[in-house]
Amino acid sequence: MKQHLTVLSVALLAAGLAVACQPDPEPQPTPPSPADWVRVETLAGGELGTTFNQSASAYEDPTPAVERAGMVNAFKYGEMFFEHTVTQNNPPFNGLGPLYVRSSCESCHPGYGHGRRMNRYRADDWGNGYLLVVYNTATNAYEASVAGMPQTKAVAPFKPSIDEDKINIAWLGYTDEWGNRFPDGETYELIYPEVTIPEDAFYAPLATPYAQLGFRLESTIGIYGTGLLDAIPDDSLKAQYQREADAGADLNPAIWAGSDWASLYGNTNHPKRFTYALSRGPLQDAAGANAIWNITNVTRSDRRKHYLSLTPSIYATTASQDPEVQAAFYDYFPEWNKTGNPETDIYNYLTCDTLPVEMSDQDYVNFMVWHRGLAVPAARNLDDSVVQRGRKLFRELGCATCHRPSWTTGDDRFSDPNNFFVDGDSRLPRYPNQTIWPYSDMVQHRLYMKNDIRTGWCRTTPLWGRGLAQICSGHSDRLHDCRARTVIEAIMWHGCSDQGGVSDARWTVEKFRQLSKADRDAVVKFIDAI
Repeated sequence: MKQHLTVLSVALLAAGLAVACQPDPEPQPTPPSPADWVRVETLAGGELGTTFNQSASAYEDPTPAVERAGMVNAFKYGEMFFEHTVTQNNPPFNGLGPLYVRSSCESCHPGYGHGRRMNRYRADDWGNGYLLVVYNTATNAYEASVAGMPQTKAVAPFKPSIDEDKINIAWLGYTDEWGNRFPDGETYELIYPEVTIPEDAFYAPLATPYAQLGFRLESTIGIYGTGLLDAIPDDSLKAQYQREADAGADLNPAIWAGSDWASLYGNTNHPKRFTYALSRGPLQDAAGANAIWNITNVTRSDRRKHYLSLTPSIYATTASQDPEVQAAFYDYFPEWNKTGNPETDIYNYLTCDTLPVEMSDQDYVNFMVWHRGLAVPAARNLDDSVVQRGRKLFRELGCATCHRPSWTTGDDRFSDPNNFFVDGDSRLPRYPNQTIWPYSDMVQHRLYMKNDIRTGWCRTTPLWGRGLAQICSGHSDRLHDCRARTVIEAIMWHGCSDQGGVSDARWTVEKFRQLSKADRDAVVKFIDAI
């Protein structure tokens, strides 16, 4: 059992909101002395969710909640499914294909963290956390002939949806309106990716005219602490949106409609809280729970079908009529019920929703113990005078408006839209009544960057633990497509105003530019400390 700091009973209220990234009219109360808030904020994941490991494995530790519940063995078994390469026929790590995005989870979450910037798109390149975004620029809808996470790998005789050898990533320089220069003369560089994919790279017929397609990159983010984010009460998220709406913030109308949710997650009563696009609700049906299925196409009892194109019949029809696939299909799957017509059999196989189960229920439970049980690294060096100066400036500049410092978890009676887990399932760790410090308001904002994220709306990424990225993941790349190689670059990308709108963080960046170099460095040092 790890040693944990004693937390003083100090009530810390996260910053209330003014207009996005404007100064907070109701600043977070300051405890009596720096020593008090240092003790509290050091526990980034609360008493039940923090690890004090600062080494290269800092993102990989189980939470104290996992240890106290006697779930360490299950956590370790689940960890194997994250780290192990999935193959076709090597139980229990079997079931890869027929299409897939990656053959292991860790290959795109290097060191359990954020994906790294890449100069080419190759699924097998270690640390390539990129997921292709192929969409209709007229509607922002995903292209229906490929999956939401397009598959560039396949198990023979099948062929990938997109030929990754034909995907090109070019990194282009960008000069902002300040000439990439601070008033004191210090300069910085900005780069952004431009992705091109020729029409002949697509295996199946396109549902969208090729000329209307757009291509973007979205990188994986760190997966530690997601169980704690899941434990934030739904009504607390709603209150956050209402505060921002009352302050006049510009909110995504697809998510919030004036005084209530415009949409909830699926057929649930839960708001959306995970992924850049806020496409997922409860963690038990969020990125990891789905990725262990759709990234590898490994079936399980509640996912007995393949993840293919958004309109599965498009890929299935193309593959079933492919003579090379027909010639080798029965060698690939000799157990499949044969009708004597390979086109029919291939189509039925690809669209079947009662396929054999490849991942056992217990293995999936262990995976979710691991997923929900990853600890957050403790904040570091908060008693350093430069870090404390950076913390003060972070709040004065308005950064804490969108990067809300802390939340308090509820009873954490989590739910599962798939009904695989029941509310408060005793098989998974829980995090009731914890003060946590993710530094995110969990809300989407717009930065209006060159070659911006699809739709332009992006959830505020939690900052906790990111200062350890270099040692844990081997890089310090930030933002949704890894365009920022440093904290300074990430901050300056928040100040755009020439891509059809003004960044929600523009006011804050203008203030940041006026700081002395010493104060800018203090802000960076604070961000790296949390």
